[in-house]
Amino acid sequence: MKSFNMLHLKKKLLGRTGLDGWLGKSFLYGLLIIIGFVYLFPLIKMFTYSMKDLEDLVSPNVEWIPTKLYFDNYRSSWIVLNYAKTLFFSLSVTLIPALVQTITTSITGYALAKFKIKFKFVVFGLILITYLLPQQVYLIPKFVLFSEMGLLQTIWAIILPASVGQGLSSSIFILIFYQFFRMQPLQLDEAAEMDGANPYQTFILVGVPLALPAYLSSFLFSFVWYWNETYVSSLFLGENPITNVTIDTLQLKLLKFSTQFGQTPGLSQAMANEAVRYSATILIILPVLVTYLLLQKWFVESIDKTGVTGE
Repeated sequence: MKSFNMLHLKKKLLGRTGLDGWLGKSFLYGLLIIIGFVYLFPLIKMFTYSMKDLEDLVSPNVEWIPTKLYFDNYRSSWIVLNYAKTLFFSLSVTLIPALVQTITTSITGYALAKFKIKFKFVVFGLILITYLLPQQVYLIPKFVLFSEMGLLQTIWAIILPASVGQGLSSSIFILIFYQFFRMQPLQLDEAAEMDGANPYQTFILVGVPLALPAYLSSFLFSFVWYWNETYVSSLFLGENPITNVTIDTLQLKLLKFSTQFGQTPGLSQAMANEAVRYSATILIILPVLVTYLLLQKWFVESIDKTGVTGE
């Protein structure tokens, strides 16, 4: 009886594999909690500090929980960022290029996977070179070209490269789509051809539905990368001398936040403190966070099927 109890206790503690028992589960859950806290700690700190007024910021007795909820930091950040207008510009140079890039890279990947193309290895080499070379190498010629074409300080400076497969990390998405389409059975394409479908119809009716995980992951990663891009945006965007329209993204606004805060009239304080800067950061990451929360299930599944992990 005592031996049976010991075996039963050992099974409860260790389980069959060592991980499905109480000890294994406690270790895994504890590890997940620690990792989760490491990732959530910056967000928690930003949110708690963004709700502090000046008295809580300078008080040594207030560390995490503010004495009262102070929303004026968000109001000030909203005004300085010119949030509604800047959000529209940010989405214009994020959603449109991400969508266009996903379409163009999928067409390129499908063509490389399904059709016999001369010098295909040369094409693949050029695609890899565009990824391996730092973007600073070819941004100066691109800047000169866009200047001569009159595309600087317009959203077309961001959209046009994406429409021809030269957007942010387009080569990665071409290779992903190439691998996805190459794994699709040829019998499906042959069956579509026997039913009278041309190559375009085969691509839309057969290729695209089977590659939806690749489409979703490519679009989401393109969206995030374009949203977080500051180097290219600062080079190509800005005030257009012809239309007198200044195209700024939220990230570019954040770079100039402290300066613009001091130049904005009607605010309750003369300079941006830590709480105001944190509130501005939260307003900027909020659209991406909401997008991820809404598409989390499909996002994780698409990453699992495509192997994309980000940069």
